[in-house]
Amino acid sequence: MATRVAIGNNKGGAKKTTLAVRLAEALAKNGKRVGVVDFDPQGNASRRLGWKDDPEAPQLTAAEAVEYNGKSQVVYEGQAAEVWQPIGWTTPYAERIRLIPARYTLEDRATEAGMKGAWRRLAKALKGTDDDLDYVLIDCPPSLGHLTQMALGAAHFALASTEPEYDSIEAAVRYRDFVAASGDDLGNPELSFLGVVVSAYDMRVGAHVGQLTGARQIFGEQVWGVVPRRSLITNADEYAQSLDEISDSHEVRAVFENLAQRFVKEVPAA
Repeated sequence: MATRVAIGNNKGGAKKTTLAVRLAEALAKNGKRVGVVDFDPQGNASRRLGWKDDPEAPQLTAAEAVEYNGKSQVVYEGQAAEVWQPIGWTTPYAERIRLIPARYTLEDRATEAGMKGAWRRLAKALKGTDDDLDYVLIDCPPSLGHLTQMALGAAHFALASTEPEYDSIEAAVRYRDFVAASGDDLGNPELSFLGVVVSAYDMRVGAHVGQLTGARQIFGEQVWGVVPRRSLITNADEYAQSLDEISDSHEVRAVFENLAQRFVKEVPAA
């Protein structure tokens, strides 16, 4: 089993998908074998990794990975095996990244929260399918609802992403506290919170400076790093590119590579 990390926040626009994609990229460049589970029905991580949804020939996605099977009403162990796919980037390290993509149909699984053992579905589906990976990053939806609970039920650790804004930091605190309170209820008592990454930081904005100070007071050494606001990150996300394909990206590549180094140091690989 790979070491699994759920990346989340109880608010949208917190750059969690950017963190999941760019951390996966930096880890792969570092030689690690990485899986990305897109567990947000918006499917943004899938698109940014170059996956293309073809309505004429639909592929299996996260919705099918955790779907109950017919009359048996169970999710089989290893059900995700046929859902893992290569990503669409062409950089050499892209071959070390694998994806379980998502589309809007994943929202259907959220309506099944009352089914028996529902919050363990992702853990069961992944069992035995990520043994050849070092890490799996799970991109959670911006909520603490059923999909996020499934992600946390399958994860060993949780990592938060936030912007340097009051509402986003408060939502990261809710995510942290939910992780601390919910491990036993999710059948995952060893689940623990790693820390938070502050993204889209602009030192020219007074509120950002103040909120970064506040985040450090709240999270202390669990503030893993600060990602600056740069248009080239937005461009890479928008056009589904690796950072290596973006000119003059050495500064932000270094930021994510430093995050990956801390990640490898603090998160034991399988």
